[in-house]
Amino acid sequence: MTALILAWLVHLYSATGVILGFLSIVLIERGDYRTTFWLNALAVAIDASDGTLARAARVKERIPWFDGGRLEDIIDYLTYVVVPSLIFFHAGLLPKNALWIAAVPMVASAYGFCHAEAKTADHYFLGFPSYWNILALYLVVLHTPAWLNGALILGLALFVFIPIKYIYPSRTTAFRSVTIVLGLIWGALVMLTIYYLPEPPRGMVYASLFFPVYYTILSFWLSRRQSPARRS
Repeated sequence: MTALILAWLVHLYSATGVILGFLSIVLIERGDYRTTFWLNALAVAIDASDGTLARAARVKERIPWFDGGRLEDIIDYLTYVVVPSLIFFHAGLLPKNALWIAAVPMVASAYGFCHAEAKTADHYFLGFPSYWNILALYLVVLHTPAWLNGALILGLALFVFIPIKYIYPSRTTAFRSVTIVLGLIWGALVMLTIYYLPEPPRGMVYASLFFPVYYTILSFWLSRRQSPARRS
């Protein structure tokens, strides 16, 4: 009985992401982007840890009729797609006559989340993995022009449909140790960036871009190396 309760508590722990997403929407309407990004960081921490807890509690074995993966997809779509899309719209990051661009990530990522091979058997994401929350943070912090913001959003939405394999930082075996170490450094810089909002030190923000660049280059290189054409 205790084991069953623990298993349900893991699902409840995961489900708190829905509450964080709801609170984020309320805060966006109030223009409080700093607290929104703090809540998003907490949601990311929960998302990164609930899988380990689920395996430790043997959740699938004890509650086989409850689909934790579907719960995770619902929460991730809210946290990483809907909330950032609202930031794109509400923070005035888009051209005035192109506010429809804020809806594009939601449509593209709806396809991505429903794709049967969105996560491959060898632990990669197939297609751009809906890191819209990261893009939203950088667009808010860097004050990039609206036309560039729109182009980036549309471009990344297109990449959702292109079958490039992107590394899953905690599970992709290739360069995993390096990725995790660099990811931790980047995470610390992101936390400092949020702490110093609305005007964090520009040098620190630019320095933090090293990890998105590393992630993109490594993903493209590994995807190209593993493509059927390359193997043949």
